[in-house]
Amino acid sequence: MNDTQTAQYLWTPPATPSLPVRGQGERLPVNRLFFVGRNYHAHAVEMGRPVDKSVERPFYFTKAPQTLVASGATTPYPSETKNYHFEMELVVAIGKPGFRVKAEDAHDIIYGYACGLDMTRRDLQLVARDKGRPWDLGKDVEFSSVCSEVVPMPGVVIEQGEIALAVNGQTQQQSDVNKLIWNIRELIADLSLFYHLQPGDLIYTGTPEGVGAVVPGDRITGHVQGVGEVALNVGPAE
Repeated sequence: MNDTQTAQYLWTPPATPSLPVRGQGERLPVNRLFFVGRNYHAHAVEMGRPVDKSVERPFYFTKAPQTLVASGATTPYPSETKNYHFEMELVVAIGKPGFRVKAEDAHDIIYGYACGLDMTRRDLQLVARDKGRPWDLGKDVEFSSVCSEVVPMPGVVIEQGEIALAVNGQTQQQSDVNKLIWNIRELIADLSLFYHLQPGDLIYTGTPEGVGAVVPGDRITGHVQGVGEVALNVGPAE
């Protein structure tokens, strides 16, 4: 089939996941979702896995773009878990292709930023981790990649700013982006050694300490200074 022909499908393919962009009518089409694990020292310690940057590199996991949920949504409490956790994160939106990007050039491929939540079946993640199994059932959870509107900041590298989260108005996480173990330049440089980064790729840069469980009826709110806010309502289990 050539490019001039219209493909015929057995059923309607899913729509492209996308996010609103502040100040623009066009939406940002989302390509891939990358997540950085244990990228704040205090969170690494609370998870029982301290990080020594002098001998370690960042590590990543991915989620399906279909897990993406817009800020302000109400999502069901997920099945097969009794320990559903919030993780507040600064999200980097990639705007240009990049492969083997040097840290000093990382700003060239940044389109902007957003606020995100990496919702996690913590009990299933820890079982998988301790048995040396993939984290998919704990992390790649339906409706678990929450993201705010994207704020265009082409070429800007955020190096500091408060990052915080509250549940039902009570602060649970509060830190600063300057406490990232691997900063944004380092993350883009490292991740682009493994992947040809593309426009629409999102990088969730890691969560600070204070992660915890939520239950149906809880409302999560979070913010990153200079970027914006994100919110999620936890609905009843299906």
